[in-house]
Amino acid sequence: MVYRGGRVPRVDGAGLKALVAPFSFLACPLDGSSLQRQGSTWRCPAGHCFDVASQDYVNLLPVQKKRSLDPGDSKDMVAARRRFLDAGFYQPIAAAVNRLVLADQPANASLSCLDAGCGEGYYLRQLAAALGAGQSLAILGLDISKWAVLAAAKRDKRPNWVVGSNANLPVLAGTIDRLLCMFGFPVYPEFARVLKSGGLLLQVDTGPDHLRELREIIYPALKPERSRVMPAPGGFAHAGSESLRYNLKVSGAEPIADLLAMTPHLYRATAEGRARAAALTEIALTVDVRLTGFVRTTVG
Repeated sequence: MVYRGGRVPRVDGAGLKALVAPFSFLACPLDGSSLQRQGSTWRCPAGHCFDVASQDYVNLLPVQKKRSLDPGDSKDMVAARRRFLDAGFYQPIAAAVNRLVLADQPANASLSCLDAGCGEGYYLRQLAAALGAGQSLAILGLDISKWAVLAAAKRDKRPNWVVGSNANLPVLAGTIDRLLCMFGFPVYPEFARVLKSGGLLLQVDTGPDHLRELREIIYPALKPERSRVMPAPGGFAHAGSESLRYNLKVSGAEPIADLLAMTPHLYRATAEGRARAAALTEIALTVDVRLTGFVRTTVG
């Protein structure tokens, strides 16, 4: 997949260090107006206030818009994902994302990027580390799980971290250059609203053989795979797609348990299937993911 976006703002000068810039496009989740940070509070013109937690994140998910008391991944699921990703098993996925997000950008490019469903922040940390000298990236990591956002904020203070929902992104319209949806729940009308014209949505989804060896152990039979051809959603045009496929070996009962815990298979599998997975001490796996790009078409 090759993405060639429009011209972006540039940073003057040469030989500059890469910069993770402050994200200044937050919107009030109650009325949609611009939020401004004043000390340890984000405030909108109408006077709605949202306090910054001591760990340096802000909760922009109003109680009336929650579907449960503690939505999203649990504390244990977040911890399992952190351990598994820290081991580097999915680093090739992060490298592919970095390449596509930063494709064809000049050495002094200035971009804004939202990870909608950022989890514990692994992919955004990898992206920040991939910036070239002189490039600037304003980063917002958003997740509906407060445990995920808390874990992300503890690891890296540079991006802005927000508890929020993809169904009502607390982001001003037309302000985002790059939007990531990593194995998440896309809400295309909201993605279209916040992206600039010519901005890129990069969606990463599992392929038909992803973790097949594990699924064959925990399920009595695998369901036939449906077609993964994705039509361009409203307001978008295809920017191409590519598959990433590689093999890995996971050794040790704890990493295997972490892998299962960070996937939906933990709850979909039967008790017998989970018991078979718990008995494993080593497993060879296929990683199979699809990276699909969509360009935001002209707004208006």
